[in-house]
Amino acid sequence: MFNHKRSSKATSTAGSKSAGSADAAGDGNDGGYNAGIAVFSYIIGGIIVWSLIGWGLDNLWGTRWIVLLGALLGAAGGFYLSHMHGLTSQRSSSGESNADSGPSKDGDSNAK
Repeated sequence: MFNHKRSSKATSTAGSKSAGSADAAGDGNDGGYNAGIAVFSYIIGGIIVWSLIGWGLDNLWGTRWIVLLGALLGAAGGFYLSHMHGLTSQRSSSGESNADSGPSKDGDSNAK
């Protein structure tokens, strides 16, 4: 059988540049995709969970509208969670936010 474990000597002699750059390149290429999947999961998960809660309350109380309220509440809650986790904000390719956060990069200031 093939042993997937590396010895500590093999790990220490491996180039840290190649391993580090491979990890960084992998993280940068699919960050938007992972954030999109997370937002989708929060929203769909919220709709499913709160719809099931609404369905249970509908059956308990003999109504038919609480399931719809639960679906809307779940969608709003999922979007809120994804926004609070910073998944819905736009980011530049370097990972910084688009908002101004300091002096301009060209050296001009707005002070008079």
